Amino acid sequence: MPKTIILSLTPEQASDPKKYEKIVIRQTGITTDRIASIRLKRKSVDARKKNIRINMEFEVYIDDERPADIVKPEWKDVTFDTPVIVIGSGPAGLFASLRLIELGYKPVLLERGKDVSSRKRDIADLNKNLPVNPESNYCFGEGGAGTYSDGKLYTRSRKRGNYRRALEILHYHGANEAILYDAHPHIGTDQLPRVVAAIRETIRKNGGEVHFNCKVTDLLIKNNYIKGVIDQSGNRIEGAAVILATGHSARDIYYLLHDKKIRLEAKPFAMGVRVEHPQALIDSIQYKSSQRNPLLPAASYSLVSQEGGRGVYSFCMCPGGFIVPASTAPQESVVNGMSPSGRNSIFANSGIVTEIRPSDYAFLSDSYGVLAGLKFQQLFEQSAFNNGGGNQIVPAQRLTDFVTGRFSNSLPRTSYRPGTISNVAASWMPKFIYESLAAGFKSFDRKMKGFLTNEAQILGVESRTSSPVRIPRSPETLMHPEINGLFPCGEGAGYAGGIISAAVDGENAAEAVAHYLK
Repeated sequence: MPKTIILSLTPEQASDPKKYEKIVIRQTGITTDRIASIRLKRKSVDARKKNIRINMEFEVYIDDERPADIVKPEWKDVTFDTPVIVIGSGPAGLFASLRLIELGYKPVLLERGKDVSSRKRDIADLNKNLPVNPESNYCFGEGGAGTYSDGKLYTRSRKRGNYRRALEILHYHGANEAILYDAHPHIGTDQLPRVVAAIRETIRKNGGEVHFNCKVTDLLIKNNYIKGVIDQSGNRIEGAAVILATGHSARDIYYLLHDKKIRLEAKPFAMGVRVEHPQALIDSIQYKSSQRNPLLPAASYSLVSQEGGRGVYSFCMCPGGFIVPASTAPQESVVNGMSPSGRNSIFANSGIVTEIRPSDYAFLSDSYGVLAGLKFQQLFEQSAFNNGGGNQIVPAQRLTDFVTGRFSNSLPRTSYRPGTISNVAASWMPKFIYESLAAGFKSFDRKMKGFLTNEAQILGVESRTSSPVRIPRSPETLMHPEINGLFPCGEGAGYAGGIISAAVDGENAAEAVAHYLK
């Protein structure tokens, strides 16, 4: 068994492998010639005190011991094996496809959007304030919403599957080795497209199929068994089972299921705004210093409060990042955040959201039933659009002005490229959302003194934290309780909340399919 060594180091020591390995060896009490290998297992920043430390955990292998190799799954040639349809090429769909190949099934992966390379042009148009392409944008296309949304890999859902295995598969396909030991790993939106493309090539190389611009418009169901799907061109695509991994923004899929009387469930969700600070300000608050040590990463934060019995919290915090337009349809305004791998932007941004309850949108229930929350989400986005500046120009307000309800006569610089327009959010935002967020910002300032400042601004709206709808499935079989062979998974089905949890859920769905078919 390897010997575990845990160290608390200065940033200078932690940045130099020669220095920290020397300390590790000294801590083992073993002579250098007996050290076979040193593997960094975990690394995190402890900024609770002014004297910042880097906590590092190592595994030291002695004599003939060697660390286990990083996973390289045994993918098979499944060209002529049983086809299984996978709808959606986000992390759930990609990892479901990889796992199906391991298990001896042929994935037929259907993606409504474009491949990552072609998708970049549509995203560039959004950043030029051009209209959204409903099938190719920051949410739809190869890799799903995660491809151009930072690539955060931290998850609290580690009991649902092999979290480490998912990280190792990403590393095998080109992600930096640091994701294997960072406490809050992330790939970076500048690196994710090539990782996603490499996964696609693994699928194709081993006999799987990947089809782009292939939007599913109907399901082939007979006697409560799903036999395949129909795409927008009327093509019938048949398979022994269907994995539904369409992501949290594919509203048309929820409406399709609802129209076919396939059971859905309302689920909790949250909405709010994006807040953007100068990164230097967040650094100074978190690191308790006027200037960040260049050996330290851009500082982040995680905040939560209860305001009038309603939760308010930060979501998808992006240190050294950018705010991007994330709408999926015309006449709707949505923003999201991302960071490049270096997290070297002068801005920090985060979603600040509050919980949405069924009682908040009860007035829509008679007309929309279980999809009332979905409609409420859409109305919020349309209201933001109507108070924006057209296309991707979003309403914005200095942060202190937002809390006090004042109009901002000028707006700070922003990373949001399409542009902003000054607007009083309290005049158009649902009252309970505005009041919860305003109270939350005050609470956050008590926890991080200086957070509430007019150097910061809010941009609206952050509404796609998760889907308002869950597609039910059996806990034992992971199959829809009414449709045999239909396996909902990932964020869109309501069973994941990020890249890694979605990837793990996709693998679980593939294993459930294999069990079903056997």
